[in-house]
Amino acid sequence: MKPPLSSSSSSILRKTRFSPYLFTLLAFIVFVAILYGEDFMCILGQLEPSPGRVMSKPVKKREKLAFAIGKGEEGCDVFSGRWVRDELTRPLYEESECPYIQPQLTCQEHGRPDKDYEKWRWQPHGCDLPSFNATLMLETLRGKRMMFVGDSLNRGQYTSMICLLHTLIPEDKKSIKTYNHDSLTVFKAKDYNMSIEFYWAPFLLESNADNAIVHRISDRVVRKGSINKHGKHWKGVDILVFNTYLWWMTGLEMKVLKGSFEDEDKEIITVSTEEAYGMGMRSMLRWVRRNMNPSKSRVFFTSMSPTHAKGIDWGGRASENCYNQTAMIEDPNYWGSDSRKSVMKVIGEVFSKSKYPITFLNITQMSNYRKDAHTSIYKKQWNPLTPEQLANPTSYADCVHWCLPGLQDTWNELLFAKLFYP
Repeated sequence: MKPPLSSSSSSILRKTRFSPYLFTLLAFIVFVAILYGEDFMCILGQLEPSPGRVMSKPVKKREKLAFAIGKGEEGCDVFSGRWVRDELTRPLYEESECPYIQPQLTCQEHGRPDKDYEKWRWQPHGCDLPSFNATLMLETLRGKRMMFVGDSLNRGQYTSMICLLHTLIPEDKKSIKTYNHDSLTVFKAKDYNMSIEFYWAPFLLESNADNAIVHRISDRVVRKGSINKHGKHWKGVDILVFNTYLWWMTGLEMKVLKGSFEDEDKEIITVSTEEAYGMGMRSMLRWVRRNMNPSKSRVFFTSMSPTHAKGIDWGGRASENCYNQTAMIEDPNYWGSDSRKSVMKVIGEVFSKSKYPITFLNITQMSNYRKDAHTSIYKKQWNPLTPEQLANPTSYADCVHWCLPGLQDTWNELLFAKLFYP
């Protein structure tokens, strides 16, 4: 049996018992701390409150990006601007001086009568775009690999980059070869020990359109979770430039394969184009995070390249397209119906969550104005034209691809600016 409490022990217990007022005060403090704790953290850390964000430690200052030698002008958006006529510095090279341009893009060689589309320079609002310095670019690429990954539009930008650089390299010190059934094209400069490469992957993921030569497939299918099928060829690259958009635009829906293309019984589901595109973007970012070093490498993503297949978009006739268009669109707010803003929204949502610093090349708006810059009918035709087509050039005009030299040289000027002055 326990001994009874002494009078002194009873006195201590009475003294330590909480009063109702103290308990209420403590409960109120705990309640306020839970309800407004994040705001207190934000005030103490001099950070703006962010709904749903757990503030556990100070935000680290982002390290300097690889290859940067300076920074862009404060408040300057190089993607917002206007086209100005420039007879002195444009084009940056002549079509005849660059033997690397594919016959699908040599508009002058294939009879285009005008050259006005070559004479325009992009002028950002309130600031200037750094001049493209081929010597600086080559020296930066010394001992490095630069690769463009995507579809034929990215191949056009790849070709433009070679055209901007190759005249500084002696003829016997440069070469270009294709590998892996033409999926990989490699331009090399021997003295610089560097390469500029293009890899064909129109969806970035594995698809039934991966053949670099025969890929005109209307019933397109992408395989979920298959980024490594192509990604194994991108490892070790120092500067990666991705694009993917046009091939996803088969309508409002996209077919996605679960499993393998070798499976006898294939499980294929249909999802919205935006959902499928988001899946591709997330796969790309996961691959980048796992395989690229942000302190030594850079990754760019070129936004969607617009088409000009519907004259009614810019106030023309419904039967018109880019054929015979020699003037650009002057409406600063013009946005073509083929450029889906819902897809741009997907890009913004996915990229905003990226832990790897992706440099976004927003070429869509500036290119929307350039209905004059497409290859149209002035390109190599791989199949003989029918009498009906010859009688109606609009029917076979290519309003997707761009003449070189031309618009895509400006894309590379923007890449140059963001590489060196982010």
